[in-house]
Amino acid sequence: MLKYIGLLAIALLFSARGLAQDNIHGTVKDSTGKPVWFATVSLKKKATNAIVSYSITDGNGAYTLVVPAGEIPDSLLVEVRSIGYKTAAQAITGKAPVDFVLHISVNQLQSVVIKSSRPVLRINGDTLNYNVSDFASAQDRTIGDVIKKLPGITVATDGTILYNNKPISNLYIGGDNLLDDKYNIAANTIPQGVVEKVQVIQNDQPVKVLQNKVMSDDVALNLTIKKGAKLQLVGQESLGAGLPGNYDEDLNAMMFKDNYKAINYLKGNNTGDDLQQELVAHNFTDYSQRIDNDVPATVLSLGSVNDPALSRDRYLFNQSGLLNLNNLVNLKKNVQLKINAWYFHDTQRQDYSQLNTIFLPGDTVRYNETQHNRTVPNILHTQFTLNVNQDKYYLNDALLMDDNRSTSYSNLNANGAVVNQVFRDNSLNFSNEFNLIKSLKSNNIIQAYSYLSHSAEPENRTIGPNYSDTLFNKSTAYNQLLQNVNVPAWYTNNYLSFKIPANLITQSYRSGFSVQSQTLTSNLDVLQNNNSISPESDSSMNHLNWTRKKLYAEAAYDLPGTILKANLTLPVSLQQINYSDSLYALNKHLTRLYFNPQLRIKYQTSVENYLTLLYNYRNQTGTIEDLYRGYILTDYRTLQANNASLTESANQTAAAGFNYRKALTLFFASINVLYNHIASNNIASEVITNSLQQRVMLPYPNSTNSWTVNGTVSKYSFALKTTFSGGLSWQNNSSVQIQNNALLPFNTTTEAANISANTKMSDQVNFSYKATLTQTDSHSAVEASAFHIDQLLQQAEVNYIPTDDVQFKLSGEHYFTSQQGNPDLKYFFADASAKFHIKKWKTDLELDANNFLNVKTYNALYLSANTLTASSYTLPGRIILLKVLFNL
Repeated sequence: MLKYIGLLAIALLFSARGLAQDNIHGTVKDSTGKPVWFATVSLKKKATNAIVSYSITDGNGAYTLVVPAGEIPDSLLVEVRSIGYKTAAQAITGKAPVDFVLHISVNQLQSVVIKSSRPVLRINGDTLNYNVSDFASAQDRTIGDVIKKLPGITVATDGTILYNNKPISNLYIGGDNLLDDKYNIAANTIPQGVVEKVQVIQNDQPVKVLQNKVMSDDVALNLTIKKGAKLQLVGQESLGAGLPGNYDEDLNAMMFKDNYKAINYLKGNNTGDDLQQELVAHNFTDYSQRIDNDVPATVLSLGSVNDPALSRDRYLFNQSGLLNLNNLVNLKKNVQLKINAWYFHDTQRQDYSQLNTIFLPGDTVRYNETQHNRTVPNILHTQFTLNVNQDKYYLNDALLMDDNRSTSYSNLNANGAVVNQVFRDNSLNFSNEFNLIKSLKSNNIIQAYSYLSHSAEPENRTIGPNYSDTLFNKSTAYNQLLQNVNVPAWYTNNYLSFKIPANLITQSYRSGFSVQSQTLTSNLDVLQNNNSISPESDSSMNHLNWTRKKLYAEAAYDLPGTILKANLTLPVSLQQINYSDSLYALNKHLTRLYFNPQLRIKYQTSVENYLTLLYNYRNQTGTIEDLYRGYILTDYRTLQANNASLTESANQTAAAGFNYRKALTLFFASINVLYNHIASNNIASEVITNSLQQRVMLPYPNSTNSWTVNGTVSKYSFALKTTFSGGLSWQNNSSVQIQNNALLPFNTTTEAANISANTKMSDQVNFSYKATLTQTDSHSAVEASAFHIDQLLQQAEVNYIPTDDVQFKLSGEHYFTSQQGNPDLKYFFADASAKFHIKKWKTDLELDANNFLNVKTYNALYLSANTLTASSYTLPGRIILLKVLFNL
C-alpha cells in the first residue's frame, strides 16, 4: 500500500506540472472478456524501468495514462498488474489504444502476502486470512478466545461474531458446514492449537449453482485445520471439583478429516456456565423470514423478570448437563450427510426481588415482589441433513425434531400476598425443508422448494392458594387458579422458481403457495377447596380457529457484478385469513393483496471499501395471539384479551452503511444508519391497578419510529502489539400507548460508547481492557416519568506466563449505575487462576477462584417507557475450583 501511495504521489506531481503532451488509453480484460477492475497500470521507461505515470482501471477495465512532456513514446512501455493474474507489458506503438488480456496466474490459489511487521494478513480475492499463531497467547484454550482478539472482529455477549460490525452468516470448518448457525459450539470447543487460519469470506455464496449469478453480501468465517490435526482424534478434556460443592466437567472428541468431521462432547457444571448458550441459532430471524412462518410464541410465564446486566455465570444457579453430537460425512465428492443432536438438562434457581414503578397521568402504580424460582428444562433436538452441492446441481433436505419439556416452580410474595406457582411447558415440533436447484443446458436455473412443519405446546400453570379471590372467585377462598393454553399449528410453504442468468443481470421468477392452520384453546378455571373445578367466568375460555392461505408470485433481478452488486425483489401476494370462535360468535374473513418490494445495493468504492444501501417495504398481519376474545392470565398479574379485528401493519426500513478497510495496516471501520417506521391499525390498551394489569387490543391507528446510528473502528498497532477497538451508537424510539384510558406518547434515546485494547506486552505478559458507557433517556407525557440513567462497565484482564509450565491470570469487572434520585450502584467482581503443566503426566492443573471477593447481591435499575424497575438479585458468591486438563 505504501508503494501505491508513493506511485500516486508521483502521478499527481507530474499532472500538477501541467506539462503533459499526450494520453495513452486502453482497456484491461481477462481471458473471458470480463473487465478487470482496479488493476495497476504503470507507464515505464524501457531503459531504466522507472515509472513515469500511473493509473488504475475503472469498472469497465478502462484506464488513461498521462505522458509527461519530454518523454518519447517509443522509449516507454505500459505494464499491468492485478492480483490473481500474470503481469503483462506492451510497448507503445503510435496513438492506438493499448489493450490487455490478462491470463490467470499459475499460482492463483496461493495467497498474496502483505507484510508490515507481524502479524501478517493474507488476502486472496474476497477472503482474508488471519494466522491464528499471530494472535494466540498461551492462555487461549479454544478458538473462540482467539477470534475475540482479531482486528476487525467483535464477539457479542451471546457469542454472535461480527466482522466490521456485520454479523456473520456461518462458520465453516475446513470448508464444511457442520453446525449451521450454531457456531458457539465450535468457538467454545475447538482447541485453538489445531486451527491454522481464521478466514473471513466476504460475498459468501455457499450454493455453487448460484455463484456469480445472484447477489450475496453475506460474510462467513472458515477455520482451516492444521494438517497434523486432520489425521488424528482431537480432544481437550477437563475435570474439575471445588467449593462449595461445585463441579465442572468437559469431555469431548473431535475429528477434522476431509471426509469426516465431528464435534461430540459431554459437559456438566454447577458453576453458572450456561451450556444452553452454546445452542443459540444466530440466524433464526433470517430463517423465519425465509420460511415465512411465525411459530406461536409461549403464552404463559411466571412473571416478568429482567435478567441482570451481568455475565450470566455471575448470577446463574445451575446444575447443567449437555450431550452434544455433531457429525458430518462426505459420502463422495460434494455429497454430505450430517447429523446434529443434543440433549440438555438443567436445574436452575433464581432468587430476586424487584420494585416496578409505573408513572401514569395523575397516578403512580407500584408492584413490589419477591420470587424464589426453580426451573427444570429438558431439551432434545435432532436434525438430519442431506446436502449435494455441485456446480450444476444443488439439493438440501433437512429434517428437524424438537422435544422441549420444562417445569418451573415459584414461591412469590407480591405486594404482601404469598403465592405459589407451578408452570409446565411442553412443546413438540418437527419440520422438513427441501430445496432443489438445477442448472439446465441452456444455463437457466430451476428451483423447487417445499417446507412442512407441525408444532404443539401445551402450557399449564397453577397459582394459589386464594390468589386475588375477590377478583377470581367472588371473594370466596379457593385452592388453585388453573390456566391452560395450547396452540397446535400446521404450516407448509411451496414454490417453483426459474432463473435466467445473463452477462449483466440474472432474472428470477417465483410462484408458490403457503397454508397456515392453527387452533388456540385456553381455559382459566378455579379449583375449589372441595376439589371441584369451575370456570373462572364465562369469558375465560377460548377455542379460536385460524387459517391463513397465501398465493404469491415474485420477480427478482440480480446484478452480481464485481464493483456494483444489486438485488431488486418485487413480490406480490394474495392472502386470505379466516378466524372463528363459536364461544363468542366470532367468524371473520380477510382478503388482502400485498406488494412487498425490496432493494439492496452494494457498491465497491475501491478494492477494500464498499457502500451498502437497503430499502424494504413489508406488509404484515397479526397472529392468532392478537385475536382471542376470552381472557388469558398470561402471568400472575396480567390478564389479557382482545377486542379488535386482525392487526395489519406496514413496515418500512431504510438503511445505509459504509465499510472501510486497510489491510496493509490492519485498520477497519464502519458506519451504519437505519430508519424503521411501522404503521398499525391496532394498539394495545392497558388498565393498570395496584393488583393487576388488564390488556386488550383496540382499533386505533398508530405508528412507531426508530433511528439507529452506529460506527465502529478497529486498528492493530504493530509497534505496541495491540488491537485497539471502539464504537459509538445512538438509538431513538418513539411510540404511543394507551394506559388507563390515556393516550401516552413515549420517546426513548439510548447512547453508547465503548473502547477496548488487547495487547501482547511481551511473551510473558498480555493485557486486555474494555469500557462501555451507556446513557438512557426516556420521556413521556407524564412529567414524573422523565428519566436519565448512566451505566459504565469496565473489564480488565492480565495474564502472566513466567515459564512454559506456569500461567497466572487476574481479571475484574466493575459496574457503575447512576440515576437521579437513587443512590449510585457500584459493584466489583474479581477472578484469578493459576495453571501448572506437569510434563511427566502431559497434564495441566488449574486452580480457579471466581468472584473471590464474594459478592452475593447485585442491584440494578431498568428503564422502559414510563416504567422504572429496581431489582435485587442473589448471586452464587465465591467459587473455588481445581481442574485437571489433558488432551487426547
